[in-house]
Amino acid sequence: MEGLLAAKESGKRQWMYPLIRKGRFYKWRSWLSYFYLLFFFSGPFLRVNGRPLLLLNVIDRQFVLLGQVFWPQDIFLFVLASLVFLICVVIFTIAFGRIFCGWICPQTIFMEMVFRKIEIWIEGDAPRRKKLDAGRWTKEKIIKKVSKHTIFILISFLIANTFLAYIIGSQSLISIITQPVTAHWVGFISIWVFTAVFYLVYSRVRELVCTLICPYGRLQSVLIDHHTLVVAYDEVRGEPRGKLSREADPFNLKGDCVDCNLCVAVCPTGIDIRKGTQIECVNCTACIDACDQVMDKIGKPRNLIGYFSENMIRLKEKPTFTVRMKAYTAVISVLIAVLSYFIFSRTDMDLTVMRSAGMLYQQQPGGYISNIYNAEIINKTDTEKTVTIVADDPSVKIKYIQAPDVIGKGATEKAVFFILLPASHIRTAKTKIRLKLVVNREVIQIVSTNFIGPVND
Repeated sequence: MEGLLAAKESGKRQWMYPLIRKGRFYKWRSWLSYFYLLFFFSGPFLRVNGRPLLLLNVIDRQFVLLGQVFWPQDIFLFVLASLVFLICVVIFTIAFGRIFCGWICPQTIFMEMVFRKIEIWIEGDAPRRKKLDAGRWTKEKIIKKVSKHTIFILISFLIANTFLAYIIGSQSLISIITQPVTAHWVGFISIWVFTAVFYLVYSRVRELVCTLICPYGRLQSVLIDHHTLVVAYDEVRGEPRGKLSREADPFNLKGDCVDCNLCVAVCPTGIDIRKGTQIECVNCTACIDACDQVMDKIGKPRNLIGYFSENMIRLKEKPTFTVRMKAYTAVISVLIAVLSYFIFSRTDMDLTVMRSAGMLYQQQPGGYISNIYNAEIINKTDTEKTVTIVADDPSVKIKYIQAPDVIGKGATEKAVFFILLPASHIRTAKTKIRLKLVVNREVIQIVSTNFIGPVND
C-alpha cells in the first residue's frame, strides 16, 4: 500500500526497482517458469490425435482440449467446468492465499522471469537502474534503453504470435506469416495489437496489473482467514526489531528482525511484509529468500518470514485442514466426478428424436401405421460427416420428408421423417422404437422413442 500512497501524495507514479536475491524459492520459481514457458510456446504446435493440444477459437466457436473438440452445443460442460474452476480457486485461496499469483500467474512469470531478467542484464541491478532512469540522456543511456525496449518488443511480438495461435490455431498463424499481408489483414493487425498490449503491460503497467487491475487480490482478502497459509512475518519472534549491535543483549529485549528493510527492497509491489498481510502481496517469496540470507549471516534461524498462518504465529498451531476446506473439497470432488462422467461419455455425434407434438398416427397402405418425427443431429467433430438414420428393427420402415445428408464440422442438421410400423406388431398404445445413427456404416448412437398406434385386441 505504501507505493500507492506515495503515488497519491506526489501526484506521480512511484516506479519499482526490486532487488534480486537468488535463494531457494527463487530457484524453484525459476525452474517452474522454465517449464511453463516451454509449455506456453510449444502448446499451439503439439497435437493429440491430429488436433491441437489446446485451442480456444472464440471466432469460430471451436474449443479443443487435449485433442477433444468442443462446440457451443457443449455449453453445459463449459458451465460445469467453470464452477469446478471457481471452487478450486476458492479452496486454493482459503488454504494457500495468493500463492497462484507469485508462482503460476503468466503476468508474474513473464514479468519477473523474462522481462525483469533482461532488464537486469542490460541496465544492471536495482541501484544502477534507478540511477540510470534518474540521470540525463547520455549515449550509454540511449543505447541501453533502445536495446532493452527493442528486445521487449521482439519478445512481446513472439508472445502475441503464440497467444494468437491458441485462438486461431498454429496452421492459420503460419498462413498469416508465410502469405502476403493483403490476404490476412485482420490477422496481421491482430498480431500487432496484441504485441502493443503485451509490450505496454510489461514495460509500463507492470506491477499495477497485480495491485490495481487484477480482482484476485480483492477476492483474497475476503477468503483468507486465520488458518490460511500465506507469506507472513513472524512478529512474535521478530519484534521488537532493531539494528544489529555488537553489544550483548542479556535480557533478550530485541527480536530477530534487524530492521535491514531488505524484505521491502526485494518486493516487486513495494510493500512491507512486516505490516501484515496486504492485498498487494502476490506471495512471490522474494522476501523469504532475502530474510533467510540475512538470518544466515547473523546466525539466527531461518523463516523469520515464511509460509505461516495467523494461528501458527500467534498460537503456535500446526497447519490444519479446516471444516470449511473439507466442505469445499467434498463439493469439488462431486463436481469433478460429474464433469468427468459427461466428458468421457460424450459422443462425437449427438442424435435427438422427438415425435411431432399434436400429430395422431395414420394408417398407411400395406397394413402399416405411421408417426411423424423431427430429429436433430449435431456433429461435434472437426470434419464433415455423412449420416443416416435407420431402425433397429428390420420390420420398421423410415420414410423421409427431409433427409439428413452431409453435416459440416460443428454444425447441426435437422431431419423430418415418418416411421412406419406394421399394425400386427402393435400391442400397446405406446411402442418403443430404437433408432440408430449411422456414420460411414458405423453405428454412432442408438436412441429410443415412443410410437403411438391403435391397440390390437
